[in-house]
Amino acid sequence: MNKDKYIYELILKVRDYECDQQGIVNNANYQHYAEFARHEFLEQEGIKFSDLHEQGIDPVVARITLSYKTPLRGGDKFACRLYMKKECLKYVFYQDIYRLPDNKLCLKAVVECVCLINGKMKEFKIFDDIFEKYNRQQ
Repeated sequence: MNKDKYIYELILKVRDYECDQQGIVNNANYQHYAEFARHEFLEQEGIKFSDLHEQGIDPVVARITLSYKTPLRGGDKFACRLYMKKECLKYVFYQDIYRLPDNKLCLKAVVECVCLINGKMKEFKIFDDIFEKYNRQQ
């Protein structure tokens, strides 16, 4: 695991109600964890989805690929780590979830997002600025 590639980390804990009858986190909850981490990262950058929507700007998920590696269980602490790249009009978030404290990889996710501005897919300057800032650091 190369922690240097990540630009953001959010530490969370599995809640018991997120687990299925087998005692492991239900697969759908991993997507919730990844989405929460993306939203927290963007909020840290001063971006709130409700404010954007009021301006006619809607960042939306176009595609998600999830690869499950090691299950999380109730009470486990874990780190959601991400980095991002821009590909044409897509903003791609690479998100990995690691169980703590052993840093065992639990999930690899690739989340492709686009911005709809007044209903049309366009580049979004604010996202471009964020991408540029982090791409310079890498």
